[in-house]
Amino acid sequence: MTPFPKIELHVHLEGTVRAPTLREIARRNDYALPDDLESLYEFRDFAHFLTTFELTAGALQHYDDFRQVVVDYAAEAASHGAIYLEGIFAPGLWRGVDTDELFSGYCDGAVEARELHGVEIRLTPDIPRVYPLADALATARFAVKYRDRGVVGIGLGGPEVGHPPEPYAPAFALARAGGVRSVPHAGEVAGAASVRGALEALGADRLRHGIRAVEDPGLVDELAGRGTVLDVCPLSNLRTGAVASLAEHPLPQLVAAGVRCSISTDDPAMFDTDLTRDYEAAETLGVSPRAAYEAGVAGALCDEETRARLQFVGDSYDWR
Repeated sequence: MTPFPKIELHVHLEGTVRAPTLREIARRNDYALPDDLESLYEFRDFAHFLTTFELTAGALQHYDDFRQVVVDYAAEAASHGAIYLEGIFAPGLWRGVDTDELFSGYCDGAVEARELHGVEIRLTPDIPRVYPLADALATARFAVKYRDRGVVGIGLGGPEVGHPPEPYAPAFALARAGGVRSVPHAGEVAGAASVRGALEALGADRLRHGIRAVEDPGLVDELAGRGTVLDVCPLSNLRTGAVASLAEHPLPQLVAAGVRCSISTDDPAMFDTDLTRDYEAAETLGVSPRAAYEAGVAGALCDEETRARLQFVGDSYDWR
């Protein structure tokens, strides 16, 4: 049975690399990996997750590595019905790699992914919120430089508690001035103030996670009124403990209040999930596949011609 069409707006490319592929890349780069790699992929806590994430990133060292990551995930996502996705990567993780080589690998991978697997990919480099502003500004400049090669947004990731968005406002202003949109993480483990900061200080066009906005009904009404799309990752939220159980996930409250919510995997290789499973989880919470798809169309940072194609696919599909 052919899977129904899906859009994914929130997936960290470093978090899509499954263990066998990581071993393959590490071998060709003579990069040491622990023997118990599969067990490291089992989520324990956020600090352990970040350590594993950085271990994965360290194996990626050359143009072909970055290109392969995009193409491989496009193949996986396409098998679940994905026709459009926005991939996240964090340039600041690589200190000994030429940044142009890194961006070129990801951008060329997106072109190859479309040719091989029929998936439209756009890219949104991320700023770890523990990094100094100088690094954030450097990422913003590269994002603008590669805007014509598929970079459409800039994000803010990393540990949210104790690291508010406001100090990174200059980097986001620089990106916006260069035609790059704002897609920060906010409201995953920190509360409504984090969401408010992302909206006001960073001019967020879309929010990654945003689920703790439910703690402020006025903010939820504002999100609904603005038409701000939230990239919700149900199984990621469960794995990280952002929600205690799937049944307690605030997704139904947000949707009932009129907030548009797209569905994504976040880090599928590290959270034991895939796009089908996250869409299924969302459906158990009352979000239909069609509603998730339409929120994806609304939230996508693509050009209007691509958006029209995505809308046509959604309108043409028999969602029954």
